[in-house]
Amino acid sequence: MGVRGLQGFVGSTCPHICTVVNFKELAEHHRSKYPGCTPTIVVDAMCCLRYWYTPDSWICGGQWREYFSALRDFVKTFTAVGIKLIFFFDGMVEQDKRDEWVKRRLKNNREISRIFHYIKSHKEQPGRNMFFIPSGLAVFTRFALKTLGQETLCSLQEADYEVASYGLQHNCLGILGEDTDYLIYDTCPYFSISELCLESLDTIMLCREKLCESLGLCVADLPLLACLLGNDIIPEGMFESFRYKCLSSYTSVKENFDKKGNIILAVSDHISKVLHLYQGEKKLEELLPLGPNKALFYKGMASYLLPGQKSPWFFQKPKNVITLDKQVISMSSDPESRQEVPMCTDPESRQEAPMCTDPESRQEVSMCTDPESRQEVPMCTDPESRQEVPMCTGPESRQEVLMWTDSESRQEIIMYTGHESKQEVPVCTDPISKQEDSMCTHPEINQKLPIATDPEFKLICTNPEIKQEDPANMGLEIKQQVTMVSDTEILKVARAHHVQAESYLVYNIMSSGEIECSNTLEDELDQALPSQAFIYRPIRQRVYSLLLENCQDVASTCPAVKEWFVYPGNPLRHPDLVRPLQMTVPGGTPSLRILWLNQEPEIQVRRLDTLLACFNLASSREELQAVESPFQALCCLLIYLFVQVDTLCLEDLHAFIAQALCLQGKSTSQLVNLQPDYINSRAVQLGSLLVRGLTTLVLVNSACGFPWKMSDFMPWNVFDGKLFHQKYLQSEKGYAVEVLLEQNRSRLTKFHNLKAVVCKACMKENRRITGRVHWGSHHAGM
Repeated sequence: MGVRGLQGFVGSTCPHICTVVNFKELAEHHRSKYPGCTPTIVVDAMCCLRYWYTPDSWICGGQWREYFSALRDFVKTFTAVGIKLIFFFDGMVEQDKRDEWVKRRLKNNREISRIFHYIKSHKEQPGRNMFFIPSGLAVFTRFALKTLGQETLCSLQEADYEVASYGLQHNCLGILGEDTDYLIYDTCPYFSISELCLESLDTIMLCREKLCESLGLCVADLPLLACLLGNDIIPEGMFESFRYKCLSSYTSVKENFDKKGNIILAVSDHISKVLHLYQGEKKLEELLPLGPNKALFYKGMASYLLPGQKSPWFFQKPKNVITLDKQVISMSSDPESRQEVPMCTDPESRQEAPMCTDPESRQEVSMCTDPESRQEVPMCTDPESRQEVPMCTGPESRQEVLMWTDSESRQEIIMYTGHESKQEVPVCTDPISKQEDSMCTHPEINQKLPIATDPEFKLICTNPEIKQEDPANMGLEIKQQVTMVSDTEILKVARAHHVQAESYLVYNIMSSGEIECSNTLEDELDQALPSQAFIYRPIRQRVYSLLLENCQDVASTCPAVKEWFVYPGNPLRHPDLVRPLQMTVPGGTPSLRILWLNQEPEIQVRRLDTLLACFNLASSREELQAVESPFQALCCLLIYLFVQVDTLCLEDLHAFIAQALCLQGKSTSQLVNLQPDYINSRAVQLGSLLVRGLTTLVLVNSACGFPWKMSDFMPWNVFDGKLFHQKYLQSEKGYAVEVLLEQNRSRLTKFHNLKAVVCKACMKENRRITGRVHWGSHHAGM
């Protein structure tokens, strides 16, 4: 992640950029400087998953009780010293970063193949050097943190931008993560999660001002450097020959530095000694070999500019019409204009004043704090970067516009900030959620978001004064408003649940019609077990039919949803186009307005009917309702799995049920000490398959208006990887049910009841669950 080669450069070539700091001391200093303001750290949660997952076992499907306990300890440690944490998760993959996403997924596939080869050879878990995070970890971490009372948010674009923006605008203590992009953003201090010692709260602060001092650059130059080196938007190979030219003319090559380190120094030297000479006089395309990649390069540069920030590397001249990728905005050039222009930006990026500020903090000079000396060092600033940019709107609209033009592609690009109108929408939330029944994008942001502010909306906003302009003469690319759902009120509700991390994939389906699922521990050589992507696809198809309501009558005319799901044999060159599948709900499929907005008690029955219809289990409603919590959802999932996959046998069912029952009576320490006799590759795949099923339950429950409590299918309540593995091995060897249940008689009754519910429901679908001896190991999967 981040800028190519920069992490290694900072660690080996410029270690002085890294300073040991203590969060407790930093928090005390922050409180003294901003009395009454709680020191806040913005956490890039996706960067922290590996750090948080401390259990020794990771191969069996996840040690979720242990993981939940580790998260609780993490939160408690910061809370004890008065530090507030704000957690951000990636909410979607931006199109510009899809290639990089695919590249990483394919690399993960190769790692997974090596993992299964190791398991089959050694019958044990590989070492930590082959560690692969358990399936669903990011999804369930959101809900774990919310259960722990933490403010948890899901991004509407790449999370690192929203993290950097939030940290800057809310005067945060810093950002906790592991991504060199945070060295490039001009935002609050950046702290390393990998270097964090939780006991002492010591970690490493990476100072971008010291980095600039080492490279002879200004902070405003860092986005240019990042793009020339390569990042998640700019492919590393795009400027490879340029970098080697810089290296060949670089006269200060350090013999004790590695090649990548010298390349970074050489490119920085070229920026400071050559490009700076023409800054403001020539366009970058005249100074750099951009070729056909100009638009992508400028977009990569712009991706580092936070709301209200400007770059001295762009020609800034106002235009009437501006377009950025999917967004199209027409703005008045009349300075007296009072017309409001709908803005298509992320909610976090609307705050123009940071929280808890003082007169000094309103200066435009970013500060780097040295925790030891307590002195603040003004950042290096290019005088030209302080140039004022002409405003394209009137003072009442309070929108700041930054623009440059790509002369050949005739694209005009804008960076902007602004406010929006206030509007409230009632919503139906998860029964266990503590959120209020109103649409709010952030607990600390009181503005209610109108739907037109969604970046997924492709709006064409016009001004009467410029209607006669020829779009072709201005480079205007007219794009129609495209969303998968036309009901804007429903879309607002979906957006609210998405931002508050209360749902999973629902908003992505409704807004862009594009979703993704990362790698799962699946054995590509095991032909008997289909990939989870295919097993759960019919459920997703019925969810698509529910969410895309205009598809319910004529499914064949409904647009397909783009699925970027990783499974063995999928090269990910393009998404799978998956069409909605009609489902049968008793009494007819209710509308989303009924499921989401109607608060009448009797609607809860219709929500449950709809959820069961997504699993095609409407006929088993009575049997499932008789099952006690939290086993209802688990039984629903098991019935679906055993109907879909005919290679699942009675021994598998016994293991799934036994582990869920035994889990209820075990402490975290007991689970820590549990050790399966050996590791079985099929059991590894079954564990991941069940966890992916639990994430599918989160999707369905969200789409249906939360008929079940989310806690009922959180894995720490119904699944433990090592415990399941132990029960699987015992069941495979033919151990009696009493042994699987650890000689606990009360569990025996529950076991037979749950088994009866699953077997009876499967028989309704003509699926008889038999023991493995009835079909043999040669049986091919369906």
